[in-house]
Amino acid sequence: MGIENPLTAPRVWEVGALCRAVADTLQARFNPVAVRGEITGFSRAASGHCYFALKDGQGQIRCAMFRRAAEALDFVPRDGELVEVQGRLGVYEARGDLQLVVEQLRRAGQGALFEQFLRLKARLDAEGLFDPSRKRALPTLPRGIGLVTSTGAAALHDVVTALRRRAPHLPVVLVPAQVQGAQAPASLCAALSRLYRLALAGDVAIDAILLVRGGGSIEDLWAFNDEQLARTIVQSPVPVVCGVGHETDFTIADFCADLRAPTPTAAAELVAQPRAVWLGALDLLGERLQDGVQRQIDLRGQRLDHLTLRLGRPSGLAAREQQRLSVLHGRLRHAVLFKMQRLTQSQQAVEARLPQAMQRHLAAQEERLARCALRLDLLAPQRVLERGYAILCDAQGHTVTSVQQAHTDDTLQAQLADGRLELRVQAPHPSS
Repeated sequence: MGIENPLTAPRVWEVGALCRAVADTLQARFNPVAVRGEITGFSRAASGHCYFALKDGQGQIRCAMFRRAAEALDFVPRDGELVEVQGRLGVYEARGDLQLVVEQLRRAGQGALFEQFLRLKARLDAEGLFDPSRKRALPTLPRGIGLVTSTGAAALHDVVTALRRRAPHLPVVLVPAQVQGAQAPASLCAALSRLYRLALAGDVAIDAILLVRGGGSIEDLWAFNDEQLARTIVQSPVPVVCGVGHETDFTIADFCADLRAPTPTAAAELVAQPRAVWLGALDLLGERLQDGVQRQIDLRGQRLDHLTLRLGRPSGLAAREQQRLSVLHGRLRHAVLFKMQRLTQSQQAVEARLPQAMQRHLAAQEERLARCALRLDLLAPQRVLERGYAILCDAQGHTVTSVQQAHTDDTLQAQLADGRLELRVQAPHPSS
């Protein structure tokens, strides 16, 4: 047995360390990675995570898609479906398995179409074609339905079956159109325009329009992503219900229509309430009307009975009115007597207070008169003269109040308290 050279012997790894080293190598060498393949063994766990494998003719690889990425899917993946995925290669260390952690998943071949779909959707949305405020409610009881679809499509059979089951009385105007292929958009626009003209002319009652087609791939449904078709839908004079594809399929026509239905059958059910429901409502209204009429008849009959009793015995009414009149007469007489008694009492009280009031008033007036006489006497000219003052008058009897009114040798008269004096002015002396 030879001795092993430690320089050439392989490194001994821990299992976990080797798995991590392989994962690091994959991360540096491949990630991120995009893979195309066919789905097999697809399953969705209760946690929301999805597990499947991608395979082709040369091999397969295990894939895991966690809930956050799975919730962003706009379709349900199925076994045998060709898809493209983007993600990161790694090693599931618990089992040492190579796995691809998927971050995005889409059907193969739809990449360019899907990008075109998103660009058109964003542009039409910015123009307001998808604005909820312009969406109209469906009529509760349409008089007629317009239908645009292919005569050879299963969608026509589904719609007719649903309408025949729910509202067989409802007339349907079918305008055939191509629903797939290069000529389909123009055909759909022409069919819708014809229904618009019929609805506006009023020759045919059309209160809603169904635009329907069965399911298919994105290529099969691409006619319903046409810009001209979208603008034609929003010009409709009546509400449009779009039922194209399956529940997970969305087209531009769905966003432009007044209402989207998940399937053609659902579109028919939305515009046609079951006839049995309306017949039941009609029966209920009939019963309520009959009950209301019967109640009114009973009330009117009872009132008529009361009026008949009153009309049959007028003497009783006259007696009640006479009694009421007597009561009113008694109340009036009592009120008048009570008022007269109050007035008499008031008059007697006034008569008793009048002499004393007059005496007090006369005494007050006499006292006031005495005060006025005293003030008048104090202001009399005679009292002023008695205090030593005199009144000077000139020869004409005018009162002299200033030295400037007198001149030398003028004769003045001085009125004193007890008589009059004759005076002669020797010389006036004005005050300085």
